[in-house]
Amino acid sequence: MPATAPPLPTPVSAQGAPFRVMPGFRLSLGFTIFYLALIVLIPLSAVFLKTFTMSWPAFWSAVTSERVVASYKLTFGASLIGAFLNVIFGGIVAWVLVRYEFPGKRIIDALVDLPFALPTAVAGITLTALYSSNGWFGSFLEGVLGIKVAFTPLGIVVALTFIGLPFVVRTVQPVLEDAERELEEAAASLGASAWQTFSRVVFPTILPSLMTGFALAFARATGEYGSVIFIAGNMPMVSEITPLFIITKLEQYDYAGATAIAVVMLLASFIMLLSINLLQAWARARTGKK
Repeated sequence: MPATAPPLPTPVSAQGAPFRVMPGFRLSLGFTIFYLALIVLIPLSAVFLKTFTMSWPAFWSAVTSERVVASYKLTFGASLIGAFLNVIFGGIVAWVLVRYEFPGKRIIDALVDLPFALPTAVAGITLTALYSSNGWFGSFLEGVLGIKVAFTPLGIVVALTFIGLPFVVRTVQPVLEDAERELEEAAASLGASAWQTFSRVVFPTILPSLMTGFALAFARATGEYGSVIFIAGNMPMVSEITPLFIITKLEQYDYAGATAIAVVMLLASFIMLLSINLLQAWARARTGKK
């Protein structure tokens, strides 16, 4: 057998530490903390500092008034429904894009990312035009089925479903692409039906990614403003979302009240992001990836 060459020695610095081409841990960590503090921590701290100028009774009154609570229910409720719909239909879209070949597949695949690239205000105007009483879809839904979409909470659900679809599709798609087809073939060879193969082999594999996509779509929807503002109608206690209520407070020069509501939304967003990280850790544990 031919002799193998001995491994090359690792270059070391004058202090005896391993030599690296890229900057070391201390410099990289320092830059990371500085950048995050400048871009994220300082602006968010300003929100809390402004809120701390309020007394606790004033803060509690600002974030629990009847109109604000109604906006919470609408924002989180519509976001939850939109994220759930995206889990169902986004999962189907991802399945079709991965498992089938058909004409125009690349065009449809590109259209999935359209809500990412499309300005939210343009999306809101487009959805309002389509679902208004004289729009293409709205005239049929309202005239034939008696379902009014634009300027109702249902219109908010439509807008939040639109902007959340790519999160589910792009989260589930790579998992389906990496799934082992041999397991499905083995299940089929053992007599499992198509439904049994999906429910017991495929679904457990994509479940973590579905849950992650759900959390991402839900988190994105709770802070959405541009695509909702036009189709919502913005009627207090009916179709007024929390981001709009914050803007209303700012227009009234009630900065402390606006930041108080923003703090509540910020804490909710932090909890959702923490949930996303826990879901991703669980998914890595299930797949054996570090």
